[in-house]
Amino acid sequence: MAASIRMKGARTGLQKAALGTGAVFCLAGILGFIPGITSNYDSLRLAGHASEALLLGVFQVSVLHNTVHLVFGAAGILMSRSHPQARNFLIYGGVIYLVLWLYGLLVGDPTPANFIPANDADNWLHLVLGLAMIALAVMLARGPAPAAGGAVTGNTVKSSAPGTRGR
Repeated sequence: MAASIRMKGARTGLQKAALGTGAVFCLAGILGFIPGITSNYDSLRLAGHASEALLLGVFQVSVLHNTVHLVFGAAGILMSRSHPQARNFLIYGGVIYLVLWLYGLLVGDPTPANFIPANDADNWLHLVLGLAMIALAVMLARGPAPAAGGAVTGNTVKSSAPGTRGR
């Protein structure tokens, strides 16, 4: 029988941060497909720098870009189910966004190598997202991680395993 990684009890702050981050990415992915919220919607392309669609009139998007947001958001929501996975989502996701920031700076907007449409606004948003996700992981991982089968209550972890003492 497989063991479940789903937490029983309250989510930690780290898990809430991963859940919220994942939900925001899903929302961005959905909004990127809605005309009106995405300006120049008729110029939305599958991928590449030729897409002139702008989420909120600022951030350049494509079908690929929006789909990546949806998949990344779903990963955050799923990984928020456990403390270690939530930490990994925020740290490694942050690293990915920092790499995207560097990629956007080095490749530039109008070049064919820019397969993910990213204008200057996207590039700087990638920097902020990367730093914020890593900062959340570092700051919130310092709190108590619940023991397997335990629940966080205040600043202590209470074990629900039979024959053990609560801490």
